[in-house]
Formats: sequence, C-alpha cells, structure tokens
Amino acid sequence: MSDRERRRADAVYEALLQRQGEQWVQPRVERTRRVLELLDDPQKTYRVVHVTGTNGKTSTSRMIESLVRAHGLRTGLFTSPHLERFTERIMIDGEPIDDAAVADAWDEIAPFVDLVDAELAANDDARLTFFELLTVLAFVAFADAPIDVLVLEVGMGGSWDSTNSADGDVAVFAPIDLDHADRLGDTIAEIATVKAGIIKDGAAVVSARQDAAAEAVLRSAAAAHGASIAFEGAEFALAQQRLAVGGQQITVRGLAATYEDEYLPLYGAHQGFNAALAIAAVESLVGGGSQPIAGDVLADGLGGATSPGRLQLIGAGPTVLVDAAHNPHGARALVTALREAFDFDEWGVVLGVLSDKDAAGIVAEIAPVAAHVFATAPDSERAEDADAIADLAEAHDLRVSVHRDLAEAAEAARAWAAASDRRAVVIAGSVLLAGEALTLAAAEDWKAGWSE
Repeated sequence: MSDRERRRADAVYEALLQRQGEQWVQPRVERTRRVLELLDDPQKTYRVVHVTGTNGKTSTSRMIESLVRAHGLRTGLFTSPHLERFTERIMIDGEPIDDAAVADAWDEIAPFVDLVDAELAANDDARLTFFELLTVLAFVAFADAPIDVLVLEVGMGGSWDSTNSADGDVAVFAPIDLDHADRLGDTIAEIATVKAGIIKDGAAVVSARQDAAAEAVLRSAAAAHGASIAFEGAEFALAQQRLAVGGQQITVRGLAATYEDEYLPLYGAHQGFNAALAIAAVESLVGGGSQPIAGDVLADGLGGATSPGRLQLIGAGPTVLVDAAHNPHGARALVTALREAFDFDEWGVVLGVLSDKDAAGIVAEIAPVAAHVFATAPDSERAEDADAIADLAEAHDLRVSVHRDLAEAAEAARAWAAASDRRAVVIAGSVLLAGEALTLAAAEDWKAGWSE
C-alpha cells in the first residue's frame, strides 16, 4: 500500500478522534440506524454473528471468524479496541482492511454524516461519536468488499450499542460478569438485560455457562423473540482439554456432533471454553445446529485461530507473555493459565491499568502468582497512576518497583527474569498496554533474547 493511501487512512482515524471518545456512551442506537438508513442499510447485505459478554468476546469472535472462513466463505470481523493500528478493528478475510478501502468508505459516508450531525444539532443532541461512526464505516466497508458473513463484536452492553443496528442471525454470549457497572447496571441480571438486547426475532442464541440470574434473563429474552437457545454445559460442552505444544488439544461436544482431539494453538483453559462456544455458534450459522462441521474445515479453522494480546508469547530468553487482563475476571483466567500451562517458579508482572477499571480487583487476582510487580501506566490520559498500582500491590505484601513507562518497566522485568531460567514475565492490566508491548517487543526483538 502506498504512502498516499496510508496517509488517507490515517486522516480517517484523525477525523474519528475529533469525535466524542469511546468512553462517551449514550443509549442512542437510533442515531447509528439513521445514518445507515440514508446509506441504504449496508449491514443487511450479509449474515451476522453478533457477539457480546464481559470477557472472552474478542477471542471467541476471532475463532468464529476463522471457522467461518475455513468454510470458504468471505468474512468480515469487527472488534475493539485495537492493539496497534485502528485498521485491525475492520478485518476482511482475516486481514486488516486496506488503507484505500477504509478511506474510500469514509468518503462514501461523509456527506450523510454531515446531514445527521446537522439533524442532531437541531435537536440539541451531541453529534455522532467515534464508535458510532466507526461502526457505520465498518458496515459500509464490509458491504463494499463484499463479504458473506460478518462476525460483529459489541462495543459495550448490547441493546443500545451502535452495533445493534445490525440484526444477528446468531447471538453469542460469552461469560457475563460485573463490568462497566456505571453504564450497564449494578447486578449481573441488569447487565445481562442490556446484553440480551442483541437477541432478534427468530435468531439462534448460543451462550457460555452463566450465573443463574444471567441465564434466566437470556432464556426469557430468547423466548420473547422466538429464538432458540443453547447453553454450554447442557446443549454443548467442552468435554476435555489437555496441554499440547504451543496450545492445547480439546474435545468438544457440539450441537451436531462430537469433535475429538482438535488442536487449538492458544494457551489457557478459558480459550478451550471460548472454542466450544465458537463451534456451537458456527454450527448454528452454517447448518442450523444440525449439520456437523467437516473435520478438515474444523482443523483448519481452529488451527488458524489467533488471539493477539491474549496470553501471547512475545519474548524468549527470558520468556515474556502479554495478556490484556483488564478486569478481575480476565486476571483470574490469566492466573489459572499461568499455573496450568507454564512451568516457571516465579512470575514478574508488569502491570498498568486504566483509571476506570477495577485496579484493586485485578491486583488481588494477580497477587498469588506475582513474585515482583513492575508498576507502570499505559500511555493514556485515562491511565491509573503507577504509584497507585504500587500501593495496591504493596497491600498484598508483594515486592514492587515503580516505572514511568512500559519501556522502563519491561527492561527492568526482563533483566530480573534473565537472572534465573525459572523466571518469566507477563505484561498485563490493559488492552492499551498490550498494544504497546507488541510494538516494543517487535522493535527491540525480544525473541532474540536478553542483552545488557
């Protein structure tokens, strides 16, 4: 791609950044619907698998997309946030969208954006936001590609999220836990009610195991919309998983068949459960839940699954992993995976968290495995102060040092780990920090090993 096209795409991102940010959320999906209506509803030109939940939705979305693509279908994948560059959020056939395609889609929507902004201003309403516009941009780009199936990750919540301007043929629910309580509700049932808003008339619903309150909400919503519903543990299940080189072997009892000893190149017990959920979603989409996925297709789809920034190996000699783990549920899954999938005596944890996250909860979950916490901050105005992270870690009697940025923290952590072959490093606490780590590891070639 030429420098000119890259500049055009970067200009689109700059234009988006002039808008209200992703943290500014209003329950107003009708604004997104208005722009899409003026654009002749591009989101209705392909089938949609809509994915929500508190944790695991990005990994599950990526697995679903890989499995659908393995069927020979042309796919779109919409996820957030990005790790390194915003084009990662709009994937076409497994690759970030071309710079030219994203710039062309922006040129296509711009006149209609101005029109709707004017309508909003006339009603004393705020103009279209970053995420509302990104959603519209993606829907147009996917229609232009064109794609057969879109795997669509919810931004926040469900019912009023701008992605809910699309109608999911399949609605997928990763585990629902307390997060964004200020916007989604103080109880699991309230949060599940917002997320259940993605269930559409006649859809197929597949869900991870849920808290009893969340399950009741999802069953009720499915019944109200005449949708079928299948839960992990009842209608499908992760029957078995065991460690394998570079990942795990899993056996999944799907909706249509049992799939034995399939290789999944991802670490962590939670990824096995995400894979079972993804398989049930794809069975629901492609064969109405009654047609088994062919063996070679399943092997290809699972084998090609990636989950950047989720238990990803980014350094060797010493071993360095990166994991987003930006809430207590994610931190708990990380700790379980570190204990079960890796053979190290001591973990150095480089930790940076955003201020709107439950830092105390994250530290509490990570404390049992952390031999040394290297407290730092993501490069963001919303970052929690590194000293505050250090105070939380010290409250758990952990060994702590404070570092002004990731580069300094990572250098100290890698030096610490290099002193013993029984030590390793994990960088965690924020998707932003994970993105910074991927960039830094590539620039400094951490896989080449430590050097003074």
